[in-house]
Amino acid sequence: MARRVREVMTKNPVTVEKTTSLAEAARVMRDADIGDVLVVDAGRLRGILTDRDLVVRAMADDRDPSETPVQAVCTTDPVTVGPDDGVDEALALMRRKALRRLPVVTGDGGLVGVVTLGDLVVEQDPGSALAAIAAAAPDS
Repeated sequence: MARRVREVMTKNPVTVEKTTSLAEAARVMRDADIGDVLVVDAGRLRGILTDRDLVVRAMADDRDPSETPVQAVCTTDPVTVGPDDGVDEALALMRRKALRRLPVVTGDGGLVGVVTLGDLVVEQDPGSALAAIAAAAPDS
């Protein structure tokens, strides 16, 4: 039987409210040792902010990180998957859209997780070098 996204996703993803400053979002990413946060408004997914967004959409445009809210530079309406979608479907979607992460939402729009390329590589080919890299603990 094919594996489902709910079996490999990260539950309780790190989120920030859409009004959170870029500086605070960067601290959240640093403290959680992650490269993205999901942007929410009243618990509903509104976007995704990556470390690359901070550099390309904020710093490169001389935005003040303490005054600029994440909603000003995040990707809105991110591509998502459902918890009952197949792992193969998620991987194909990531390949087709050139994405590294997909928020996982329920049919009524509730945010329940995030699935990353690393999660899927570990699931699909656990013995590969890429899976070993994805599963390794980060250096301190």
